Amino acid sequence: MKLITCTLILFIVSYFSSYVPAQTSVSAKDITNKQHPRILLMKGEERLIQQSVAANPVWKKMHEAILKESDHIVALPPIERIQIGRRLLNKSREALRRIFYLSYASRMTGQDKYLKRCEQEMLAISGFSDWNPSHFLDVAEMTMAVSIGYDWLYEKLPTDSRKTIGEAIVSKGINPSLDPKNNGWLTVVNNWNQVCNGGMTYGALAVADEYPELSANIINRAIQSIKLPMGEYKPDGAYPEGYSYWDYGTSFNVMFLSAIEKVFSTDFGLTEAQGFLQTPGFLQNMTGVTGLPYNWGDCGPRGNLSPAMFWFAQKTNDPSLLWVEKTYLQKDNFSGLTHDRLLPAIMIWGKDIPFDRIIEPKTKAWKGQGDNPVSLMRTSWTDPNAVFLGFKAGSPSVNHGHMDIGSFIMEADGVRWASDFGMQEYESLESKGINLWSMGQNAQRWTIFRLNNKAHNTLTINDQLQQVKGYARIDKFSDKPELMYAISDLSTVYEGQLAATKRGVAIVDQKYVAVRDELQAGSQQAIVRWQMMTTATPELGKNSITLTKDGKKLILQVKTSSEIVMKTWATEPTTSYDAPNPGTILVGFELSLKPNQKEAIQVNLIPSEVSSESIKFDKGLENW
Repeated sequence: MKLITCTLILFIVSYFSSYVPAQTSVSAKDITNKQHPRILLMKGEERLIQQSVAANPVWKKMHEAILKESDHIVALPPIERIQIGRRLLNKSREALRRIFYLSYASRMTGQDKYLKRCEQEMLAISGFSDWNPSHFLDVAEMTMAVSIGYDWLYEKLPTDSRKTIGEAIVSKGINPSLDPKNNGWLTVVNNWNQVCNGGMTYGALAVADEYPELSANIINRAIQSIKLPMGEYKPDGAYPEGYSYWDYGTSFNVMFLSAIEKVFSTDFGLTEAQGFLQTPGFLQNMTGVTGLPYNWGDCGPRGNLSPAMFWFAQKTNDPSLLWVEKTYLQKDNFSGLTHDRLLPAIMIWGKDIPFDRIIEPKTKAWKGQGDNPVSLMRTSWTDPNAVFLGFKAGSPSVNHGHMDIGSFIMEADGVRWASDFGMQEYESLESKGINLWSMGQNAQRWTIFRLNNKAHNTLTINDQLQQVKGYARIDKFSDKPELMYAISDLSTVYEGQLAATKRGVAIVDQKYVAVRDELQAGSQQAIVRWQMMTTATPELGKNSITLTKDGKKLILQVKTSSEIVMKTWATEPTTSYDAPNPGTILVGFELSLKPNQKEAIQVNLIPSEVSSESIKFDKGLENW
């Protein structure tokens, strides 16, 4: 791709100036008066990290892990442009990991081997035909990768290499973002906006000396555009796309904020967005007692250390936000953390945080409203056998959403008894011609087993799907120890299937979990299927199921006036495109409601040390 001409640059600057009110804009001079390196870590600030490494054994171990992984990267051949389906994204992510690590190692040690290897990586990437602008996340992460290396190693890079890499940042990174066919992310509210604006901003900061007006324009555009996804955290900080996408979208949002704050000494008021500085509470509470996250929606099943949480702790002066992160830093070996491409940022954001101030969170229950409301509660932050309960409302229509409204997860005795399948790998579906991203009621997306309500811990009525247009909020919530609960009216999600649907979930007396459904049938008979996915082994009884796992037991006890049939359902795929689900089973029951019949169903999930006979709690939801 040829570099854009001066005339076109002037046109672009003029065109995009409408994005930015004067009071929130930056000028080319604002950027270029800062010498390289200007992204995240200024010249000479290496000594601050070195001081922290010398004083704190945790940061010493982290620093050494990054250097050790950098030594491993040095021996690898450069990345090749190998696209998988519509994505180059795994190569872009590996590029970001390699270049961030090598750049860090070079700056912290001054050793030539890291500089040379990083230069080699950047030149190889600069020689790619393109960075796959049809899937712009690929471009964004690749641009961020090369921009960090270009900026951090600028003074030591040979002139020819610097020119080649800088031109690639513009021609293969920034320029494609000016083409309307590639930049639809500018107006969306999801993680694409955060990641792409972050990547383009890093590119603009890197090449501002050579392209000052273009760079200022790109940054001003980003300051305005990124307000859209930052508005999605309101009112309480819940992130609509779930745990894994919080780590993706929010981390790149933080990379963006940290970079512009460093250069301009302001965040342009962006962190005043309602809920944004509360969102670390969402991530912290989404992690269960077992260390596993509540992985609803298109999210993965594993938790991980999040460098972005250290930025939030620093920004809010609240180290207690790092209670969960602290568990990752108490491990003897940090090599398992080096898959994280943003890990070096933890040395910038975490270096000043005193570990003795990372104390137990004060609250054991958390609620967030928004597009995908969620409630999370536990009996303890320190007891490995504590009870943990997660519950979500919301809508299937949210980006990366599933038909999981009213679903829950539950842990006790160190076991996750009620689980969520989470995502199925996208390429496994797209490669078979599945239209994964249409979200209409009759979309092919909902034929995928893991994504519809028949695979989630919620209700299915007459074998029908939940209503995509439906939405449920958390209507009532309590964090009182004797009855922590959340209640949601799910009626719009079951419109046309039931006349009324309410679900409440609670931890009762710090001992067990109650899931209560209050239903009313419409003008037709309703076959109600109540189900829960588990990795435990079930034994069916009369109105109960005994679950066994890891030598522990849990009783699923059902109380209702209607006749029920206890059941299990297999989770094996029945199509050519559904993923296998080994070691899982759906347990629950079915009952039949006559037209207009009202019924209350209470399911108690009782750990083995609690006597089933002692369970007396049986209140209607209006009395919770």
